[in-house]
Amino acid sequence: MPPKYVRAVECFAAILLSSCTSIFPTIGPSRHDVEHAKRQPNPSALEIIDINDALARTLLAQRSQRLFSETLAGSRSNSRAVGPGDVLAVWIWEAAPATLFTTNTTLGVMSTSHAVTLPEQTVDDDGAIMVPFAGRIAASGRTLEAIEQDIVQRLAKKANQPEALVLRTKNFSSNATIVGEVGTNMRVPLQAGNEHLLDAIAAAGGVKQPVNKTTIQLTRANSVYSLPLETIIRDPRQNIELMPGDVVTALFQPYSFTALGATGRVDEINFETQGITLAQALARANGLIDARSNAKGVFVFRLEPQDALPWPHPPGYTTVQGLVPTVFRIDMTDPQSLFLIQDFWIENRDILYVSNAPITEVQKFLNVLFSIAYPIFQAGEIFR
Repeated sequence: MPPKYVRAVECFAAILLSSCTSIFPTIGPSRHDVEHAKRQPNPSALEIIDINDALARTLLAQRSQRLFSETLAGSRSNSRAVGPGDVLAVWIWEAAPATLFTTNTTLGVMSTSHAVTLPEQTVDDDGAIMVPFAGRIAASGRTLEAIEQDIVQRLAKKANQPEALVLRTKNFSSNATIVGEVGTNMRVPLQAGNEHLLDAIAAAGGVKQPVNKTTIQLTRANSVYSLPLETIIRDPRQNIELMPGDVVTALFQPYSFTALGATGRVDEINFETQGITLAQALARANGLIDARSNAKGVFVFRLEPQDALPWPHPPGYTTVQGLVPTVFRIDMTDPQSLFLIQDFWIENRDILYVSNAPITEVQKFLNVLFSIAYPIFQAGEIFR
């Protein structure tokens, strides 16, 4: 080949080598690019953390702290207490010979034998009801048993061995609200046998979506807690006792992560609300591409709360929501990594990214060089 053709090829190769990172197509940042992003000082630097046993244990402990049994188990329901607006029915018995409550109908009182039934009445705004010959009886904030005892004590010196029974016929003060992906959005009265979370969901007709894709959100006062329904069903400790005023929302919320880079499947991949590990996520992404992937460049991109981890240095950048851009890194060439990825859990909206192996860039360079050089060589042979 004439020297001028050789020099042309050499010059073109030099240009390719000097600008290979900018002109060659790529799937994303290389392992070097990701790791270089953490260098300080850099106000927008990423937090890059190696996945190890200590990190996996820290993140697993945070998952357990979000359980209802950890955050709400200490709360005790006062659902048996009467409140304003409740409707009560009162029965009074008097031993024979009855001296106070007779068979006559007075004040709307209907009697049968020596038992009298008072008309149903609503607990007023002051939290009281009216009982003939006993006066106003405080009801709000008290149990039915306490109200019965109060009535008996008031009538003890007036009636012949009185006994009382009080029932709540309409419960308007002790309810939980069930909304979302359930059979019927409704207010569920909290009463004996119907005070726990799964009881209330069942009373509302159950959930309409698959259990493994349903999240239960519980709002109590100014706090909001969430847990997969599958976890509540599997772990009886999460079937907590509800409190008056609780709002339970069933959300159809299929979780997903995005697989990018040198994986067998580049896609947004759904997973169960129960959660999956990094090992399962890699399997659902069809693993690493043997001819392209860098086993030392497996990363999980995630936005973490500022108090989630003991950062090696103060985060240099946070989002408007106060979250820290974090990159978790693992070296898949280390045999220990096969155990670590079974303890590292994927979170909703994570990005699983596998970078290209360095040899891939060399292959791109050689392919481009050959595609340019071969026609030049052919032309040299023709005109020689």
